[in-house]
Amino acid sequence: MQKVLPFTKEKIIEIAQEYPTPFYLYDEAAIRQNARRLLSAFAWADSFKEYFAVKAAPNPYLLKMLHEEGFGADCSSLPELLLAQKAGIIGEDIMLTSNNTPVEEFAKALELGAIINLDDISHIDFLETHLHLPKTISFRYNPGSLREGNAIIGKPEEAKYGLTKEQIMTAYPIVKAKGCETFGLHTMIASNELNLDYFVETAEMIFELVGQLHDEMGITISFVNFGGGIGIPYRPEQEPVDLALLGQRIKVSYERLILGKHLPPLKICLECGRMITGPYGYLVTKAIHYKNIYKNYIGVDASMANLMRPGMYGAYHHITVLGKEHLPCDKTYDVVGSLCENCDKFAIDRQLPAIETGDYLVIHDTGAHGHAMGFNYNGKLRSAELLLKPDGSVALIRRAETIDDLFATLDFNNL
Repeated sequence: MQKVLPFTKEKIIEIAQEYPTPFYLYDEAAIRQNARRLLSAFAWADSFKEYFAVKAAPNPYLLKMLHEEGFGADCSSLPELLLAQKAGIIGEDIMLTSNNTPVEEFAKALELGAIINLDDISHIDFLETHLHLPKTISFRYNPGSLREGNAIIGKPEEAKYGLTKEQIMTAYPIVKAKGCETFGLHTMIASNELNLDYFVETAEMIFELVGQLHDEMGITISFVNFGGGIGIPYRPEQEPVDLALLGQRIKVSYERLILGKHLPPLKICLECGRMITGPYGYLVTKAIHYKNIYKNYIGVDASMANLMRPGMYGAYHHITVLGKEHLPCDKTYDVVGSLCENCDKFAIDRQLPAIETGDYLVIHDTGAHGHAMGFNYNGKLRSAELLLKPDGSVALIRRAETIDDLFATLDFNNL
């Protein structure tokens, strides 16, 4: 898949005059178009709902934009619930899918009227003891050895998330007896997966469990949430998941395993994050140093504190040197930040055109799990987030941090 940019070098130079590098830049038009592709793929499913995974890009401007397209919010913490609320997302347009959940998070979810997706069978008593059980309740299913995970989440049986099948079969009758009336079923066992078959098989697993709950326990499931996990083509040689084909294949499975067995109809839900905004966010940085020792290094003004994925996971992110897109990639560099950690590298042994100090580098596919995973090690300040509007203008949707922000929780008067 060819990596293209929605802006020119001249546009970045113009932006950088007002907002110094590094900064994140999101393409509003492309994100909206992508959101519509997902909704179109599942238009066959009555009341289909995508709960955008707030953790991927926790910015209220992005959440509001996606809500305008019909998305809800998948939240996993109190601040994420508050962000959703501030973006105008409330009620059952929010799903709380958290783990090891503090009582104040459950309390805020109940206040907002959110759907609560419980991560453990013991949370039934916890919720009832400290607050109350809502009329609508969902459980997260961990299939254990019945399904394979992938490299990011790992084996389901070694993951901390969800209920076992035996617990699932036990939990619903308990909450039904306690007055709960509407039931959901959720799973999430892969992350950044590009194999379409994986998601179809996951859907079929959930449809079959819905049938078992109905036939063996007398439980009618009203909605299912297949989680997220749809990957994006970080590498140029990769292709994106065909959403239209995915929707149609899940439709076939739904007609066979739900309608074909005369089970009550289901509301289909997803909680995609990465594939919605990921390909349409860019970390823009500037080359400020070069170093030639045992290897050739290009030092940029961003660091792992701005984008953790390459250093943490060894993840690949494509890099474009603005103005040199058509020059031969005949130089080999490690592209590095300035943290006191040797893993602070955006690329290792990457073939790129010759880079000079002052060149702008664009790190692709950083619109999800990029700024969200930023941190302040070495006193680094998190960068601004900008939104490229359809008319070509740019809006500041998060200012860059300052030294005062970093020191705000310190009381120097007591030194």
